[in-house]
Amino acid sequence: MLATLAALVVMTAGLGGLVVLQNTYDLREEAVTIRRGGQALKGVLALPKQGKGPFPLVVFVHGDGLVDATHDTFYRPIWESFARAGYASLSWNKPGVKGAPGDWLDQSMDDRAQEAVDAIAWARQRADVDGSRIGLWGASQAGWVLPKIAAKDPGIRFTIAVSPAVNWHRQGRYNLLAELRRDGASDTEITAALRRRETGLELLERGAPYEEYIHAVADPQGMTAARWRFVSKNHTADASADLPALRRMPVLLVLAGHDVNVDTTDTEATYRRLLPGPALRVAHYPDATHGLVKHDVENSSLRLTLTALCAPRALFADGFLEDQRQFLASVSAQGAKR
Repeated sequence: MLATLAALVVMTAGLGGLVVLQNTYDLREEAVTIRRGGQALKGVLALPKQGKGPFPLVVFVHGDGLVDATHDTFYRPIWESFARAGYASLSWNKPGVKGAPGDWLDQSMDDRAQEAVDAIAWARQRADVDGSRIGLWGASQAGWVLPKIAAKDPGIRFTIAVSPAVNWHRQGRYNLLAELRRDGASDTEITAALRRRETGLELLERGAPYEEYIHAVADPQGMTAARWRFVSKNHTADASADLPALRRMPVLLVLAGHDVNVDTTDTEATYRRLLPGPALRVAHYPDATHGLVKHDVENSSLRLTLTALCAPRALFADGFLEDQRQFLASVSAQGAKR
């Protein structure tokens, strides 16, 4: 009995050590406060392990939902890959997350872009940041925000767009159908869902209040009053008008093979049409989901949890972290030739 207990203690200690080791990253993190418009954004500046800088900087733009500065630690393996390329990373809590002032559901895409522009202006005042070498990283909903930032700040030097959306309405329809088909919905269920969606769009077009929406669809299926307010502000979003602002810089477009949120075929076609030339690089990851997590890992709750705890870098599709590091290295090389 004692021998068994001792063995369990050793195994537990060993597992704990593994978790700590795998969640220790080759970088330095500094908690920062970004002052803007009388408010304070709480964030994290992740710096390379060695050196005083000034370092080139990647500014993170979140996707949809309640996202804190580390995205529940999901960003840290990405920050590490960037730090190994000599880059710092900056990210902050969305409004209303972890005590941050405001409510992200009150923001338009323009609001989100201005928030990032203000954060970049703050970063340029730091001695450890090279204000002439700042770029963007953004995922999903950030597809509507990244080009707006570039249009507002001509000093942006590069962009990494991960599973970016282009048109709100097309993306919403694609997402709805992809999830229904994935879940084995019947033709009747699909027809009913599309009818409910069309009703919602008609109400949005004429600015109907949430109460009218509830009365019209009966079952809101997670659409709260706050979410209805957010959608009302943003449902006409289309990145096509803003994407040409990225023509002057290297762009890495990252697309997943198992993306049920964003129509990657539509996204790639739009980017290639509006950003012609060698500055656009497209990276495909056939085995990845929308968040660039390996499909087989995300499909198993147990495997996803264990991987996140014991091998967080292995969450991502093969090559995803290294390809981004190489992209940043190439951006640095191009800048050195100027």
